[in-house]
Amino acid sequence: MSTNRPSGDLTPATGGAPVADVPDRFEDPGLPHHPERMADRDPKAAKRAERQVVTLLLVSILASIGGIVGFLFIPVGTTLLDVRLSTIALGVGLGLGMLGIGLAAVHWSKTLMSNTEYVEQRKPAASSPEVREEAVAKLEIGVAESGIARRPVLKGALVGAAALAPLPFVVPLVGELSPSWDTRKFRHTAWGDVPEGTGGRLPDGTLGRRLATDPDNRLIRAADVTNGSAFQVIPHGISDQEHYLEEKAKAVVFMTRIDPSELNISPERRDWSYDGIIAYSKVCTHVGCPVALYEQQTHHLLCPCHQSTFDLANEAKVVFGPANRALPQLPITVDTEGYLVARSDFHETVGPSFWERERMDENR
Repeated sequence: MSTNRPSGDLTPATGGAPVADVPDRFEDPGLPHHPERMADRDPKAAKRAERQVVTLLLVSILASIGGIVGFLFIPVGTTLLDVRLSTIALGVGLGLGMLGIGLAAVHWSKTLMSNTEYVEQRKPAASSPEVREEAVAKLEIGVAESGIARRPVLKGALVGAAALAPLPFVVPLVGELSPSWDTRKFRHTAWGDVPEGTGGRLPDGTLGRRLATDPDNRLIRAADVTNGSAFQVIPHGISDQEHYLEEKAKAVVFMTRIDPSELNISPERRDWSYDGIIAYSKVCTHVGCPVALYEQQTHHLLCPCHQSTFDLANEAKVVFGPANRALPQLPITVDTEGYLVARSDFHETVGPSFWERERMDENR
């Protein structure tokens, strides 16, 4: 509240009475009476409030540790439930860690920090050395009034909670984005393997991994794919493999059929499609989100995360958005029984572009 006191005058406000008259306008009503809190009158109440704040901070500490432990030690198996348990543990730990600090800060300010209100004259916008010195002095007053210097247990709990709360968010990022993280796993997918019972024989006698619908693992005949139809495709029998979810995440494919006259195909890819049936990786080359929104009329495939748009009629090249390379294409054909099969693995690394650049650097 602004008053007519000299600039820089900072004194406790008096309750009730007007501070000064403002000519030709109205009287400043001043501040209402500010009652004392129980913690101001009773040292036992203040100690009890301190214990409550410490308890909230300990909850934050335990939650942060629990989130990290859950992320590191809950095994990620082959079912979605295993993934959810690890993710829930991390999310709950992060949420409770931040919530504990927030509640502790609110309770601390309401019960333990100074209960005195101050008023001062507004100052010019430009600050001078004197103003900066005054600001530092006020900060020192605030630190003193918070009572943290004479409450070492409270100070230790606050430091511990603040240090641990961000870890459930930081630990996964450090583990996955560090230079030592092995990105070579993205250079090979399940399409390059043909376990027994999952392949179809090509006319030249070789075997290729059969295409199957996700999630029911149903084989797909070329005759079942009509113009404009859309399929989410996985390697046949992939659910029986070790690390099923990881392998599926890399190998998942979007497949559709476009009139061959509308396809712009380079000579080296003439045999990568079959009668207009094309298949491309669903892993966006921007940051790895699953591309899934298909515009049948334009043949555009959109990523819902950052709106990268790929033209399937033009070898899935980028026509809009932050992605800077086309989606990798899966070479496909039909086997001797009429089922769609993969001729080989992807010829490019699936996923975000920085992985591909790393591969190119290594090759050089």
